[in-house]
Amino acid sequence: RWPLRVTAKILPWKPEAVFSGVSVYKLAPGGKEGITIVGQTDYWDSINIKEGTDPSVPQMQYQKVDKSIAVQDFLGQLKPDGFLAPTAAPELPYLLLRRGDGYELRKYPGVVGIETPYTRRDFGFGSLGAFANGMNPLAPSIMKVYNDEDSDEPKDKTMMWPLQFSNPGEGTEAPSPPAAAVEKAGDGQWKSISIASAPERIIAIRTFEDAAMGPVVRNADRELRVMLKRDGLTPLSGSEEFVTFCQYDAVHSMGKRRSEVWIELEDGCHPF
Repeated sequence: RWPLRVTAKILPWKPEAVFSGVSVYKLAPGGKEGITIVGQTDYWDSINIKEGTDPSVPQMQYQKVDKSIAVQDFLGQLKPDGFLAPTAAPELPYLLLRRGDGYELRKYPGVVGIETPYTRRDFGFGSLGAFANGMNPLAPSIMKVYNDEDSDEPKDKTMMWPLQFSNPGEGTEAPSPPAAAVEKAGDGQWKSISIASAPERIIAIRTFEDAAMGPVVRNADRELRVMLKRDGLTPLSGSEEFVTFCQYDAVHSMGKRRSEVWIELEDGCHPF
């Protein structure tokens, strides 16, 4: 398996094309090591995956397609993005595992942050922003909304801001929270704010540009679930009870927005 990033520096806006996939080698006896490579076929996750196949068997999951489809996929990534809304903070790092057809798979490190319930997103931003002053929070803002709007007692919507993450070699668990956050969380004017953490996870991502209103977010979540089923990937059990979506740009910022829906994958039900 491999990822590949190509920057088209010849174009003024210097777009980046991203690919991931597998290489299948044809071997034959011979050479100094007793075996030699006589052929190689590369398959892209974005165009070559066969619907409804087992992701643990690459030889069965990938199929050849017309080269024109590959050209369209490449050229489609070189289009200008226009004016982009600035991100609210440095982005939480991740490892890109797959650029699929309509989605990405990313591995995120263990992360610790702060979380608050909210009724309006601008209120949530205001509360976490005041609490995290001087703590250098990271993007994105991660919202969790349960699909229980018809319930007599609906669960709270929550917003989480990452503060710190585990570096390579530090294990898969979340790091310890900053002392300043522990000291303030849950006390006095900060009684609604708590420490939240998550271990290393593999998350499926679908990006959308429309305003992150309820119908838009839930539609993006449904689309992503269809894509995961198509490509033989299994969402975490219970994740259908809520939607998780992320916002990278600052509130009321101008320009093309970047928002995403996230679905964590079930361990052992993906090839990574």
